Amino acid sequence: MTRIIAGFAGSLALEVPRTGTRPTSDRVREALFSALESRDAIDGARVLDLYAGTGALGLEAASRGATEVVLVEKNGRAAKVCRANAEQVTARAPRGAAPQVRVAAVAAQPFLETGHDAFDLVLIDPPYELGEPELTALLAALPARLSDDAVVLVERSARAPEPSWPVGLELERRRDYGDTTVWFASRP
Repeated sequence: MTRIIAGFAGSLALEVPRTGTRPTSDRVREALFSALESRDAIDGARVLDLYAGTGALGLEAASRGATEVVLVEKNGRAAKVCRANAEQVTARAPRGAAPQVRVAAVAAQPFLETGHDAFDLVLIDPPYELGEPELTALLAALPARLSDDAVVLVERSARAPEPSWPVGLELERRRDYGDTTVWFASRP
């Protein structure tokens, strides 16, 4: 079961597509969001969740105080699940304080290349089979969509190599959680 861990929607169970997604475990999500909260990277943030799957990462940020969240998911079934989960989360928000959550049912790369919004927090959890050239191209398009103090998280298999960071992003730290590795990056 995938659920929201904390915030106004804490313990809400999320819908999960039958196939095609690999939701981040509760343990890893809790560690990530504890680290993000300690650096005050969530409250009031504009969040981009690329390869959203169930929307769990972006919706966790919404529950913990992000004001805007965009869930990008090209798979139609998963995008439908993201919408349903977003409705459940925003319905639990305090009156007058619901975050804006939207689902973009497009691929991550075209989304980055066609938009103009700047994001404060970017969560990237692609399918493990996504090739390094595709991830490198995605990261290269990202700096143009970041606010000055933006934080970027990339979640991959522990067996995957470190991403190739483009000009405009630099690695801050790496954290390993069993079979999962998360890289934290920011603007130089």
